[in-house]
Amino acid sequence: MTSTETAGQPGNHSDSPLRHEETDRDAAPQFVLPLVARIERAEPPARTDALETAARAVLVLLSDERSAGDGEWAAAVRDWQDARIRKVVRRARGAEWRRAEALPGITVAGHRAEVRVFPPVPLDGWPKDLARLQVSGTELDDPEPPGAPAADAPVLWLNPGLEMSAGKEMAQVGHAAQLAWWELSEEERAAWRAAGFPLSVRAAGRAQWEELTRSGGPVVSDAGFTEIAPGKTVAVEGVDCVRSLPR
Repeated sequence: MTSTETAGQPGNHSDSPLRHEETDRDAAPQFVLPLVARIERAEPPARTDALETAARAVLVLLSDERSAGDGEWAAAVRDWQDARIRKVVRRARGAEWRRAEALPGITVAGHRAEVRVFPPVPLDGWPKDLARLQVSGTELDDPEPPGAPAADAPVLWLNPGLEMSAGKEMAQVGHAAQLAWWELSEEERAAWRAAGFPLSVRAAGRAQWEELTRSGGPVVSDAGFTEIAPGKTVAVEGVDCVRSLPR
């Protein structure tokens, strides 16, 4: 369950480190944002719940006071964003999860899903208790098809032509949430945070996907290092919904 270098089309943010073109970011020290999904054998979360929780976890980390200014995570976050934006999702259960929870980070809960996000670490410098966790081997399903997305919150639309593991998709929607974050002012970000970062993740229809990718909104493009060929993976719709939240 991994996404490494991933590029994107971040709207007006033409200097985004999610771009695919070769830039000075490739020469910078490379960092990764670790996410750990709690997947207990007996009661795994629904897939959509896990995806939405992972996307919100990225936003929670970005908005945390420790990630800004002189915060204790700020330097790591800056180094991470100065290089390629990498996110890796691993899974944990039982004692593995308890060890992960003991490390500095933030646990974000969905309906049943739990995802813990950690401050960025060097690509080859993972904490031991995270490095030993499995990256693959667990799939998630939705017991019932998810309903229509909320009309008053951003929607992260998955490319219907791709088959990705749950972890790969969790990393991709995390990238999409980050692109949406970059589209917003500080006041708009604060309002989204105060509302609990409402968002939905859904699979787009094929005709809808073509329209989304031509709309000029943020689109994540994977560099193709794992699971899939290079190409577009997630399109963001409804960033303007955040702008109408109470401030």
